[in-house]
Amino acid sequence: MPGNTFLSVFAKSPIKPIEEHIRKVHEASELLLPFFAAVYQKDWLQAAEVRKGIVTLEKDADRMKRDIRINLPRGLFLPVDRTDILELVAQQDKIANKTKDISGRVLGRELEIPEAIQTDFHAYIQRCIDATAMASEAINELDELLETGFRGREVDLVIKMVEKLDAIEHDTDEMQIKLRKAVRIAEADLNPVDVMFLYRTIEWIGDLADIAQKVGSRLEIMLAR
Repeated sequence: MPGNTFLSVFAKSPIKPIEEHIRKVHEASELLLPFFAAVYQKDWLQAAEVRKGIVTLEKDADRMKRDIRINLPRGLFLPVDRTDILELVAQQDKIANKTKDISGRVLGRELEIPEAIQTDFHAYIQRCIDATAMASEAINELDELLETGFRGREVDLVIKMVEKLDAIEHDTDEMQIKLRKAVRIAEADLNPVDVMFLYRTIEWIGDLADIAQKVGSRLEIMLAR
């Protein structure tokens, strides 16, 4: 999005740019699905091409974060503190950063995912992306929360979304345990260094759900104040 277009949004609502930012970082996380689809096929050229899209989205999100920091008015009359908004955006931004890191490390290593675990591995990625999607959905209620003064039924709706986010994150924890067991079974047939990287990659992907949950927690803090 051109800078002047993004900045013009502030004139209409100081909340809209935060909503646009979470959509951007979620979009970046979604690209892990086609990225790993290429990895399964050992198509490193295609994986590199998908990663270019991730890097572009991460840069866009980073620029949006800086614009929010610079242009969010001080002394703004809102039912939430300016510092809380900035901390929320910083947490959101970690989703795109982590996505870029995951794709960069996997591509740099040309890490092969054993065929025996690919189905569970892909389901795990999808569930972690479900978490970033739910975080995006919750944050995109901010405008409605602002209209209601952070009170009433809209608050109850967002709280339910955050509870769903917590449940998704719990699912990813359980799936991570299952994947680790599957890797342990396959260890004898794998390069020891690849095994180490595979365990770390599983952990890094799980971090996406953890970060998304922390976005929800930041939103809860804003609701409680």
